[in-house]
Amino acid sequence: MPHSQTSASRDSLAGVRLARGASPWLLPTVATAAVSLLRARRSGVAKAVAVPATALAAGMLWFFRDPEREITQGRVVSPADGVVQSIMPWKDGRTRVAIFMSPLNVHVNRAPLAGTVTSVEHVPGGFVPAFNKESENNERVVWHFDTELGDIEMIQIAGAVARRIVPYVPQGTKVEQGERVGLIRFGSRVDLYLPEGVEVDVEVGQKTVAGVTRIDRG
Repeated sequence: MPHSQTSASRDSLAGVRLARGASPWLLPTVATAAVSLLRARRSGVAKAVAVPATALAAGMLWFFRDPEREITQGRVVSPADGVVQSIMPWKDGRTRVAIFMSPLNVHVNRAPLAGTVTSVEHVPGGFVPAFNKESENNERVVWHFDTELGDIEMIQIAGAVARRIVPYVPQGTKVEQGERVGLIRFGSRVDLYLPEGVEVDVEVGQKTVAGVTRIDRG
């Protein structure tokens, strides 16, 4: 099976491939839109509800889309769709690449390298906007992957709107590069720590595509 499909959701609605973990938000919204549309001809209240409910349902379908990707060949690929917010040398020699995800981005995150998931840790915290410096203390899920480059750390960070991170795979799972590993509902930030000696091949402000944009230079 191509690794772009591994850990993929089997959810779909109206032909749109949806991210696993979208159902608790999406189904009630779509149901409300459907009922209000059916009753709109006989009820003024239903007609008033139908327009915003339908717009919200369409927005949810867009937010939770999960398109197939042709995974780029390279040592390290982007774990998230978004924009490179910062590139920062770390005290231990690693380089942190922070990718900001807006509500318009695909929210499914992917493994930056092939390897084994050695740790998946949920860390409680706040919910300030992910572009804020104080977001360092936000709710997060910290991943560690044992790869050909050694230990790779990836952090999914919740934001002001994104208050639920859904890991797809548990500790001990072997993953392929570009495989879906988790979902952040409604955007926020993903931090990727590159090992010492690995040069960054993206720049601040650059758009990234999960599984497609190469992060390292080599």
